[in-house]
Amino acid sequence: MAGCTTSQYANYGAIQGERFPLPAIPASEIKPELRRTEVAYSGGESAGTIVVNTPERRLYYVLGNGRAIRYGIGVGREGLALRGNATVGRTAEWPSWTPTANMMRRDPRNRRYAGGVPGGPNNPLGARALYLYRDGRDTMFRIHGTNQPGTIGKAVSSGCIRMLNHDVIDLYARVQPGTKVVVIQA
Repeated sequence: MAGCTTSQYANYGAIQGERFPLPAIPASEIKPELRRTEVAYSGGESAGTIVVNTPERRLYYVLGNGRAIRYGIGVGREGLALRGNATVGRTAEWPSWTPTANMMRRDPRNRRYAGGVPGGPNNPLGARALYLYRDGRDTMFRIHGTNQPGTIGKAVSSGCIRMLNHDVIDLYARVQPGTKVVVIQA
């Protein structure tokens, strides 16, 4: 058991080679069930598919041969979740963020960011973003990092899928535009 625990903690060490280096995440700050780990997977999706299981608050990257990498995620608040399938339309490292018109209507505090927030450690999209498209159009939903790691495992976002920055960097390295995304809702 100790070998498994050590390897899971190693996933969250400091990352120095980034434009904005990331500090290590102390093991005590990540619930064991939300840590990135390879698991048995029995879904019917093909290798390379991303499966977002909203009720579980987990994202799976299907490896094939009955295996997947499981990540803990934060999901959208009630009524603010992506439904149905999508594809990764584009990706970005340390993306900028601009709140949508709906986000500004729901929470007027977001108006102060109407001009956008540059990429960096204070940006709510974190270290990476996967932009989800449907029928060639941006859905305005993202799978992205977060500068609020305490939100992983919770339903708090405006609909996007949040991941620990360390985890979204790992996922980003595995996918490319055109990757299929399957969203499972309750």
